Amino acid sequence: MPTQSPVFPAPVRRVHVPAAVSNTSGRASALAPAFAVLISLGALAGGAPPAVAGPPHGSDPKAVAIADRVMEALGGEAAWNATRYLRFDFAVDRGGKTVMRRAHTWDKWTGRYRVEGKDEDGRDVVVAMDLDTKEGQATVAGAPVAGEELKKALEAGYAWWVNDTYWLLMPYKMRDPGVVLALAGTEKKGGDAWDKVLLTFEGVGLTPKDRYWVFVNAKTGLVDRWEFVLKGEKTPPVPFDWKGWRAYGRIQLADDRVSPKDGTRIHFPVLEVPAALSDEAFGLAAKP
Repeated sequence: MPTQSPVFPAPVRRVHVPAAVSNTSGRASALAPAFAVLISLGALAGGAPPAVAGPPHGSDPKAVAIADRVMEALGGEAAWNATRYLRFDFAVDRGGKTVMRRAHTWDKWTGRYRVEGKDEDGRDVVVAMDLDTKEGQATVAGAPVAGEELKKALEAGYAWWVNDTYWLLMPYKMRDPGVVLALAGTEKKGGDAWDKVLLTFEGVGLTPKDRYWVFVNAKTGLVDRWEFVLKGEKTPPVPFDWKGWRAYGRIQLADDRVSPKDGTRIHFPVLEVPAALSDEAFGLAAKP
């Protein structure tokens, strides 16, 4: 998640992480057969220019204009860049129960980052790291780790950041380098209408055949829904409705994603945009 003030740090490639897993290592793995959907991540880019620096190569100008309208509805590029701190919990509910939860604290301007979650063995993992250098410290089951175990913890923490921030912030990243936008039509229901924008990826990410359809509300300019197909698979798109848009500081965020197919819920029970955070908030001993 910057040479240029508060955008995301160094470029991040897309990875696959299960949406609701007992394995929270940040690597793709199949869940139980009842929920084996993998959630693909968009290319979180940054460091260099903001996402709206120029028209993406090969993008439809009409789709680019819609992406720009989304950014304005979110508060605008200046407001996003002026937002320094994010603190949020990423949670997955299935069958009315929370099956995964991770607590994040992120300094968008410097790349300082702290995350707390559980590994595949159910042990508590806390990572405090610099997202630019990917260096830091970690504890597993309350004990400091070093060597190979520290490397694995840092890799997991970084993958958690990639996954969980994209679920929260995708609308801010539609104009990232390497994201190709196409207008995929409109959809209407009752008095509501949505512009449908297709996101594909060119020269970025581990799985360039992923596709996302983003449904932009024609009245509000906000994202009401996304659907995705992974790795070019010949399967129906997986939908999630985006709910709960409201102002956090100078920007807009939505705290809820719900699958209309099976009720799986990906949400942010803690979601804050603090004006200031102490250095201690990014340490291993901090309380999320």
